[in-house]
Amino acid sequence: MTLWTAAEIAAATHGTASADFAVGGVAFDSREVGPGDLFVALTGETTDGHRFVDQAFAQGAAGALVSRAVDHPVVEVADTFAALEDLGRAARARVKGKVIGVTGSVGKTSTKEALFAALDRAPSVSAHRSVKSYNNHTGVPLSLARMPQGSDYAVLEMGMNHPGELAHLTTLVRPHVALVTAIAPAHTEFFPHEAAIADAKGEIFRGLEPGGVAIVPYDSPHRDRLIAAAEPYAARIVTFGLDRAADVSAIEIARANHGGTFVTARIGEHELSLTVAQPGAHWVSNALAVLAAVDAVGGDLALAGLALAELGGLAGRGARSEIAVGDGHALLIDESYNANPASVAATLAVLAEQPGRHVAILGEMRELGTKSADYHAGLAPAVVAARVEVAVLVGEAMRPLAQALEGRVDFVHVPDAAAALDHVHRVIAPGDAVLVKGSNGVGLARVVAGLAGGKK
Repeated sequence: MTLWTAAEIAAATHGTASADFAVGGVAFDSREVGPGDLFVALTGETTDGHRFVDQAFAQGAAGALVSRAVDHPVVEVADTFAALEDLGRAARARVKGKVIGVTGSVGKTSTKEALFAALDRAPSVSAHRSVKSYNNHTGVPLSLARMPQGSDYAVLEMGMNHPGELAHLTTLVRPHVALVTAIAPAHTEFFPHEAAIADAKGEIFRGLEPGGVAIVPYDSPHRDRLIAAAEPYAARIVTFGLDRAADVSAIEIARANHGGTFVTARIGEHELSLTVAQPGAHWVSNALAVLAAVDAVGGDLALAGLALAELGGLAGRGARSEIAVGDGHALLIDESYNANPASVAATLAVLAEQPGRHVAILGEMRELGTKSADYHAGLAPAVVAARVEVAVLVGEAMRPLAQALEGRVDFVHVPDAAAALDHVHRVIAPGDAVLVKGSNGVGLARVVAGLAGGKK
């Protein structure tokens, strides 16, 4: 399928095509380039994508977006980053389907994936989404540039760690529906208080298309702040949450036999009973947000319920697997991609519900600023409540939690992921439930791979 022709790329980016070509995909990481892709040679502070143009074509690239002449079929522009944004704008302009923007301190990637699954399930519907966590100043325009012209729905994730970032990204996405999943302490190194985080997340509403819908978490202490941020831009504001006063709420919640949750939800005047496959109260909230967004774009709520019932965990964000341990098996819960105080507490609550001995491998939480020590120490009650019998604390920032757990939980404090994996290999036993959770920079994905049979 042709996504872009050289002429279309040149027109969108104000560039000059050296040859006629057509591409079926877009990538700016040369390692991700596949046959028929457009390679965007971005230039940054530490690297220059032009060094990898030959590699990209060796891997099958059909064309490249460059800012200097190379001996391949290309579109040459003055600035490849600006050109990528222009290509994203052009992609957004030609799509006639409904676009949903998703942000939040926690749950945005999981909610984005669940929402995509809910919309993509309908027959003869073409849905598009951001892949991985491509949600920043380069990831958002890339996700837009990859969007097929005939998309009926697009679900695009937007993230930020500074004020003003979402205000720009939302003007690229121009969502018909803007959803905030939750507000929690994250990137607090760059914000004076949590209310400032809410303000920064509320910037997503500024890009709403005329007649657009804002979706706000009712249970958040920042609900009214988010509603106030949405009011100048949204034609309609919809709340979701566990509280029955929310527009989309949970009337009934019961734990399902397989570990998920049975929910009866009220969506406006409608009721829907469904099973949320992923365990935990935070996933009930995510599911309600999904139903609110599906309803806002006129999607099929029944099919959305089926999608939520079948949704598997994402690698790094709740994926579950049985791993071989001795002459038996243990349950591995992979939450290695990211961590902040709210998400760690939520996943510890999920661990608490699992049978067997509870093992928690917890990596430090980053970008928490001057309150980092307090946030780390503040995890102690959640660790104790989860009945953690063995805790492996990873990274120097975990020292305050180690001190808070003295005499309460059996733990070891190690400097890095390699040391954590070595220790866990020595203590893990058949029947254990093992949670791996930490900020991505800690590298706990290595622990997950090692436990699952990869390299130590």
